[in-house]
Parts: sequence; structure tokens; C-alpha cells
Amino acid sequence: MQTFLQYTILGLAIGGSYFIAASGLVVTYTTSGIFNFAQGAIAMLAVFTYWQFRWGWNWPAPLALLMVLGVLAPLLGALLYQVVMKNLRGTSEVTKIIVPIGVMLGFQALATWVWNPTSSTPRQFQKFFGPNAFVHFGSLKVSWHELIAFVIAIVIAVGIRLLFVRTRYGVAMRAVVDDPELLQLNGGRPERLAMISWAGGSFLAALAGILIQPMIGSAMSAGQLTLLVIDAFAAAMFGRLRSLPRTFAGAIVIGLTTTYVIAYFPSKWTWSSSFRNSLPMIFLFIVLIVLPQDRLRGTTVLRLRERFRMPSLRTAWIAGLVLMVVVFCLKVIMERTAVNTLTLALTFAIIALSLVLLTGFAGEINLAALSFGAIAVIIVYHFGTSGSGTDARMTLWGILLAAVVTALVGAVIALPALRLRGLYLALATMAFGVFVSRMILTERNERDLFGWKFTIFTAGQLTIPKPKFGPFDFNSPDAFLFLCAGLFVVIGIGMVYLRHSGYGRRLAAMKDSPAASATLGMSVVRLKLSIFMMSAAIAGIGGVMMAAQIGTVNSDRFDILLSLSLMMITVVGGIGYISGALFAGIFLIALVQMLDLTLKKFAVDYSSLEAIFMFFVSAVTVLPATIGITMGKNPSGAVSDIVDGLDLIKQSKSLMFTIIGLEAAIWTLTATEVITNWNFVILTLVNLILVPIIGGKILLARAMRGVPKPVPPELIGIDRPFTPEDLATMDQALNLEGVVIPSAGTVREEAAGVSA
Repeated sequence: MQTFLQYTILGLAIGGSYFIAASGLVVTYTTSGIFNFAQGAIAMLAVFTYWQFRWGWNWPAPLALLMVLGVLAPLLGALLYQVVMKNLRGTSEVTKIIVPIGVMLGFQALATWVWNPTSSTPRQFQKFFGPNAFVHFGSLKVSWHELIAFVIAIVIAVGIRLLFVRTRYGVAMRAVVDDPELLQLNGGRPERLAMISWAGGSFLAALAGILIQPMIGSAMSAGQLTLLVIDAFAAAMFGRLRSLPRTFAGAIVIGLTTTYVIAYFPSKWTWSSSFRNSLPMIFLFIVLIVLPQDRLRGTTVLRLRERFRMPSLRTAWIAGLVLMVVVFCLKVIMERTAVNTLTLALTFAIIALSLVLLTGFAGEINLAALSFGAIAVIIVYHFGTSGSGTDARMTLWGILLAAVVTALVGAVIALPALRLRGLYLALATMAFGVFVSRMILTERNERDLFGWKFTIFTAGQLTIPKPKFGPFDFNSPDAFLFLCAGLFVVIGIGMVYLRHSGYGRRLAAMKDSPAASATLGMSVVRLKLSIFMMSAAIAGIGGVMMAAQIGTVNSDRFDILLSLSLMMITVVGGIGYISGALFAGIFLIALVQMLDLTLKKFAVDYSSLEAIFMFFVSAVTVLPATIGITMGKNPSGAVSDIVDGLDLIKQSKSLMFTIIGLEAAIWTLTATEVITNWNFVILTLVNLILVPIIGGKILLARAMRGVPKPVPPELIGIDRPFTPEDLATMDQALNLEGVVIPSAGTVREEAAGVSA
């Protein structure tokens, strides 16, 4: 009985901390309509900052708490809304999901940068009043920290409930989402209310992080703590992002269940620890599926400010041919390490193609693409290789089997989630990804199933050889490079054919309006299921190629945070473009790695500036997330800007031939070893970015030469007199064409006639 009570109190304290974090989600979503995926990262930053104040600089605990909870956390939330979230109006559901994810990844990278996890300085986070401060209830011993956490949760639950229901301010906060225009007409200030709510939500996230970190009893880790507070998502969804009492109940259920698993599962069950860590995500997935559909109908992923142009079949073939030629030219001049980096980038681009197909074409969201890649790798490792040692090769049938299995897993995930869209589908796939990371990829012990002994993730790492298809052996780096490039081209062209087909047009219709598609007789269920399966199969193939390029992969290669990064960069590139997937792979792997190696090389070559270059090395880790945060200003992605720039370049043959000629000269100098690979990269970036920009501006200035500067309509008659063309334009806009307006003289004559 004592054990039961002890773990019940611990569960109530953990559940209370989950509720505090979840209530912050409810507050921000209720007032802004944006789900704050960065809630866990804010809590993590607060924990590290509090540790720095309290134990790093030996501040008194009250002062450290006041600084973190009273100043820094609310200020961070307010700035986050004003600088980032406010720009998400008029964007699609995808963008509203990706930008907070970018913030989350950015905060995590920032924490890793500032508080180096490899530092020898121990970071101990103690409970309030110390580790030995207990309250005794008979034979039962309860720490003051756990008691405070549960009491604070109750106080916050009552306080927020009273705020929302019994005060004018709370009603105004709820009205921000329901009808901000009407609220503004009644004297409300929606922007101010939303900013204040984000400040309050950040405060609650910080408080939850500080309360829960000492109770988990593990070392401080940026990634672990971020994902730990993500567990509060399940509690928030239990309350349907509206009801605080249901959110509180869901948080308590999650907290109690996780502690009871620790208390009562037999110690011989080696999987119980992984199961405990996965429970919140299991709860989240179940809650999303079980709750009534009308309450969980996500907003349709409409193309609002986003604009994507699908290339023609001819353009797709030309682009594929150009890519293969470019890869060949790069292979000729690149060093071996650069070839390997480019190959790895192409494998990630293949995985990103699955996101373009699912999200860009069909409007469905998957935040766990690498989890499907992990499943495919496990299948290939156990069933898709032949030979041993250096003679081991991946078989074609093994790759096909992995694709089929991942497609079936995609169907299993899609079937219960078929009625979910937008945010709720994103959370469901994220729950699946976290479950795979915590449960499947940590399963390293031998299991016995009906006499068949097996291990899922042997020794924490899997070795995947290069493929061999009959007489074609792709073991060499160059051969495997062309294989990955060819796979990307074939899959990409196939997707363009698919998009131009009747099936692709049905996907586009479903993306715009599933209800309208169903009304017209389309089988939305069949469409969703088939596109999920195809997307999962492509992700599986990409994951297998990625593992083969690396050679030996561990579970970190399929981490959910890396999946989120890939999704974010694909959206940054352009989720509606095949080239957006290529952009994601090149940027996430090749460009970031190139910058890292270049800056480290400069740090060695210029030792006097080593500190400055190493500073920028750390800054590179934050770069992808920083770019993702800016998506609110350019929701169509970088590829859209590139396409517009190419259209301008095509109009000038002189500029186009200048760029091609310069690039050919740069390549020749590199091939003849006059300049190094590093110089090639720098000069190529200058040629492909600066030259088109400068040339485009010159062309634009030349085209506008002699053309008068346009005058805004409201200044016509002030800056310049009216012209007949202006009057005709106004008549057309006002539907006055053909209407005879009498002049002033005619009016006077008619008036004189009437008087006579």
C-alpha cells in the first residue's frame, strides 16, 4: 500500500507539471490559433537558464526564479509572438506548423551551443529546498518539491478557469480566435491580447520545466527535456485544446500511468522502461483517434499565400537530365569526402520527396518521415542482404520488401488517422515518430516469438551494405552516387507524371476541399490511404539508401528531431516542388556540412581568429532553424524565388550565356587543379546568386528606362492631372461604362428649362 501511495503522489506531481505545460498550450492556441510546438523548447531553455543563475552563478533561488519566471520567460513569449507568430496570418496550416517547429529546433540548437553537452562541468538540478526536504504523513514520505508541483498545478487550473469564464479579459482572449474583427469593433485589441497570452504561455512552460526536471532524475539534456515536455501535448489534446478540466484530468492520468508502470511492471520485462517513455505518445495517438470527429476536424491545407507551379513533363525530363549531368561534372572535380557528402544529401532528398508527394500534392502532413526509413532499414538488415563481411550486398528484393513493408506500416498509421487533417494529423504522425524513437529503436535485446529468436535493433546499430542488382555492383562511391541521383530523378519524374494524371488532379482537389471531393463522388479514404502508402514506401527507399551510404547507423540517425528538421527545410525549399526536396537534402546535409568544415579549416589556417571562426561554427547549427522561422514572410519557399529568377534570366540570352560561361570556366579551373574545391564552391555560389541578382536589376532598370513612375490612384489629380485613360479605368471599375454623365453646362441648361 505504501508503494502505491508513494508512486501515486509522484504521478500526481508529474501529471501536475504536464498540466502546467499543457495549459500554456491551451492559452496560446485559444488566443492565436497557433499550436506552439516550441513549448517544450521554451521549458528546456528555462531549465538551463535557471540552472545557470542558481548553480552556475550561485544566485539565491528566489532571485533566480524571479528572473526566469517573472522576466525572461514572459519576455521571450511576447517577442516570439510579435516577431514570428504574428506573420503567420494568411498562411496554410503547414506553414503554421512548421514555423513553431523551426523555433523549437532553433532553441534546442541554441541551448546545445551555449551549454555544451560535452562540457566537464556537472550540471545537477536539485529539488526545491534540497534533495532531503520531505514531509512525513505517517510512514509515507513526500518531498516538498512534489507537493509544491501538485499544489501549483491546482492553483493554476482554478486561476485560468476563472480567468477565461468569469472575467471580461478572459472572454476577450477567447474571442481573438473566434472573431478578431468583431472584437476589434467592440474596442478590443486582438494583437495585444495574443501577445499577452503568449507571454503567459511561455511563463507556464518555464514553470513546468523547472518543476519536472528534478523529478525525472536524469542529467540535463536539451533534446531529452524538449521531448519530455512534448508529452504534455497528449494532455492538451485530451482537453481538445479548449477544456482546462479535461486537460487537467488527462495530465493526471498520464502522470499516474507512467509511475504505475515503474512500480508494478516486473523488472524482468526489459522493455518496460521504453514502454513507460512511450506511454504519453500512445495516449496522444489514441486521444486523437477516439475523440469525436467534429471536434477534431483540422483546417484544410489551402494554398493561401503559397503559390506552387507544377512543371510540365518536358521540363521534368530536361531537369532530370541536367541534374545527372551536374552530378557527373561535380564527381569529376570533387574529393572523395565531398562525393560521399553529396551522396548522403541525395538520399535525404529522396526521403524529402515523400513529403512533397504527401504534403505538397495531397495536403496531408507527416512529421515522422525518417521513422519509416528506420523501419525499412530494419527490414533490409534482417531480410534484404546476401553474403558476409566485405562481400555483403543489399539485394533488389530486399529493397522492394522494405518498400512494401513500409507502405503497409504507412497504411496502418493512416487507417485510424484518415479523418484527421492539419494540426491533428501532424500530431498523430509526430506521436508515431516519437514512439518509434523511444520504443522500437531502443529495442536491443533478443526476443522470442513462437520459438523464433530475433533482435530489432541489434547492439544499438545496424550495418547496411551497398546494393548489387545482378551484374550491377554499386559498392564503389561513384557508382552509388549515380544510383542515388538516378533514383531521385526517376521518382521525381514519376511524381510529375502522377500529378498530371487524373489521380493527381483528384489529389489536388482533395487538398483544397476533402468535403467537396467526397460530394463529387471521389473516394477520399482510398486517396488518403494510397498516398500515405506511396509516401511511406519512398521514405523507406530513401532511408535504406541513407543507411547504405553511412554504412553503420545507430538510432540517432532516425531521431524525431531530425525528421522535423527535414520537414522544415523541405517546406523552406518549397513543399510543392520536386526541386524543394533536392533543396532540402543539399541544404540540410551538404551546405551545412560544407560551412562547418570550411569554418573549421579557416580556424586552423588563421589561428589568431580561431575564436571568431569557432563562434560561426556553432552558429551554423542554428542556421536551418533560423531559416525555418522566417517562413511566415515567404511561405512559397526558396524554390519559388529561384523559379521567378530563372524566368527573368530566360528573357535575356546575354545574361544566361554569361552565367553558363562563367560556371564552365570555374569548373575548368577546378578540373585542372588551378583552384581548389573550396574556391569552386565559393565562386559557384557567387556566380549563381550574385550575378543573376545584379544582372536582373540591370535588366529591370533598362526595361523601366523612359517609363514614367506609376502614380497611386488616390494621388491622381494631385500629383498629375486626370487623363481620359484614367477616367475610362475608373468608369470600368465602377461599372459606369456606357452611362452618360451630363456635364455641368448641360445640367444648368436643363434646370433653366424646368424653371421656365
